[in-house]
Amino acid sequence: MTPINSTKPVPVALTIAGIDPSGGAGVLADVRTFTAFGCFPTAAVTSLTFQNTTGVFGALHQSAASVRAQVTPILDDFTIAAAKTGMLPTREVILEVARLFRTKNLPAPVVDPVMRATSGDDLIDDDAVDSLVHQLLPLARLVTPNIPEAERLTGIKITNEEEMQQAANEIRRLGAVAVLVKGGHLLGLRTGKREEAVDLLDDEGKVTLFRAELVEGGEFHGSGCTLSAAIAAGLGLGWSLEAAVMAAKDFITEAMRRSPVLGHGARPIFAVSSKQ
Repeated sequence: MTPINSTKPVPVALTIAGIDPSGGAGVLADVRTFTAFGCFPTAAVTSLTFQNTTGVFGALHQSAASVRAQVTPILDDFTIAAAKTGMLPTREVILEVARLFRTKNLPAPVVDPVMRATSGDDLIDDDAVDSLVHQLLPLARLVTPNIPEAERLTGIKITNEEEMQQAANEIRRLGAVAVLVKGGHLLGLRTGKREEAVDLLDDEGKVTLFRAELVEGGEFHGSGCTLSAAIAAGLGLGWSLEAAVMAAKDFITEAMRRSPVLGHGARPIFAVSSKQ
């Protein structure tokens, strides 16, 4: 038996998100990603969803007290190096999560403002969105909306890179330090004849574009969860935000290329190792 190297520090990463029992998204995707980057995963569940690759069929949301009861023992036992949030379905849960980040020794989180599943099912109501904007976004190190989420947060219709920048500016105006607007939903951006996915990072006004060839294969399930978890892991490893985003982009692109066809709907992301 090979002895465990107990002297090597292992960053502990925390995800606060919903659970997808079919394994494609939520805390299960986050845990796989944290592990792939060499972080020790911990998790608190905000909602037990009933879903698979084809859709969401219901959910049992946790109370604020339940979320706090899950997180508190973790914080009593571990020093958290990285944190992210995913599905925060209700106003009370968002307020509690924001309170945890304000009052506990937690790093500024990567906030994935999960609002709608790949299938199109809503996962958060308007009252919760308002609390997310005013209570949690100002505490985040990074907010990672896709195009529909950025449109819902800002009211800006996004059809090109300039409007992605406008939306990022508006989200920063709402209190976020940095915003990564994910352009995978944006069709029509091309370099030559090759369609590409363009993500825009605005970190306190410094704008960086990340371009990657669009991965074919239809819809993917859990890509947003995986990307935000990978960025959080990179930050927990001590990387700069730009380096963490770049590594996460490479990781998710390769994971999408390698993801098997499982189920009858969107392809679940199956990422088990990182080159980092």
